[in-house]
Amino acid sequence: QVQLVESGGGLVQAGGSLRLSCAASGSIISINVMGWYRQAPGKQRELVAVIFSGGRTNYEASVKGRFTISRDNAKNTVYLQMTTLKPEDTAVYYCNVDGRSGHYQTFNSWGQGTQVTVSS
Repeated sequence: QVQLVESGGGLVQAGGSLRLSCAASGSIISINVMGWYRQAPGKQRELVAVIFSGGRTNYEASVKGRFTISRDNAKNTVYLQMTTLKPEDTAVYYCNVDGRSGHYQTFNSWGQGTQVTVSS
């Protein structure tokens, strides 16, 4: 069982910054992909950014240049630094972690979600 605990959401004015954190704990042998998704009211959950074990990253087009994903492998933690926030970034942000919890066991876990609200 792998648990994810998110923190760092909140209310910020347009142009401001927030940093989200997501710490994984439990039976973890290794972590492959760590990512952030978001879901705005009435919309489908979408990928925001992912970071692979080797450090390669991918970003959704609208956040490129504004958001930065990073990870601390020693702490099994992934971060999302968000700058120049826009009202359209308002959503519940979820972290997702994929890895191995045993010799032949894999896991894919979701965080509980953290609200990010950007006021205009």
